[in-house]
Amino acid sequence: MPQVKVGNITMGDNAPLVLISGPCVIETEDLILRTAEQIKKITDKYKIPFIFKASCIKANRWRETNYLGPGLKKGLEILAKVKKNLGVPVLTDVHSASDSAIAAEVVDVIQIPAFLCRQTDIVVAAGKTGKPINLKKGQFLAPEDMGVLAGKIKSTGNDQIMLTERGVVFGYSNLVVDMRSLVKMRELGYPVVFDVSHSIQMPTANTAVKRGEPEYILPLARAGVACGCDALFIETHPDVKNAMSDRDSMLPLENLEPLLKQVTQIDRLCKPFVYG
Repeated sequence: MPQVKVGNITMGDNAPLVLISGPCVIETEDLILRTAEQIKKITDKYKIPFIFKASCIKANRWRETNYLGPGLKKGLEILAKVKKNLGVPVLTDVHSASDSAIAAEVVDVIQIPAFLCRQTDIVVAAGKTGKPINLKKGQFLAPEDMGVLAGKIKSTGNDQIMLTERGVVFGYSNLVVDMRSLVKMRELGYPVVFDVSHSIQMPTANTAVKRGEPEYILPLARAGVACGCDALFIETHPDVKNAMSDRDSMLPLENLEPLLKQVTQIDRLCKPFVYG
């Protein structure tokens, strides 16, 4: 399996588990910097490679009144400060082909949202930046389909590709994770990320905010690591009750350390030859 290099972090090919984490969306600069610093302290303690994530724009909100983020320009300025102050790689998502080149000036990983994973112009533009690309599997796709979509990125000469599982639609207003998909997507030859946060959402337009079942974040994270995922994607917030986006599916920051303590122990059991 080709490894993906994000700064000094190696992902895939049985490298140690990586954490991709941060609030769903950029709210204030102070909150983002404080949250990133707290996550880094925890990941440093457990020697977990850490990529900070937060969205500059949330373009797929249910309602026009929902908070959409600070915008790409302001959001990237804040992410640049996280990168400079803490020395950690940063990730954000793009929603149009023109966003990719702009985002690539700052971020270390460009993320393609699940709803946009089949948009050829967006995926190809992201690939042309040469940055590592985190391609999220749409809720409507089988894991085997992701090989074709990843091929669009490879057509640009960019093989730095990660595939993310974030649940599949099951009936109405429910998502489930078939753990076999983590194995099947790895067999396509790419590192696999397990997005626990979005997998426990219960998407519906009938509430002001997206519903979720955060009590399942820990058991699903444990299961995903046991199945061999290369990274966990966990959205977290220091004050989830007052978060401006996806508050019902984010992990309270205070619960991140006990979760990481457990999943790193599982990762060590699965990769004893890596940890020594």
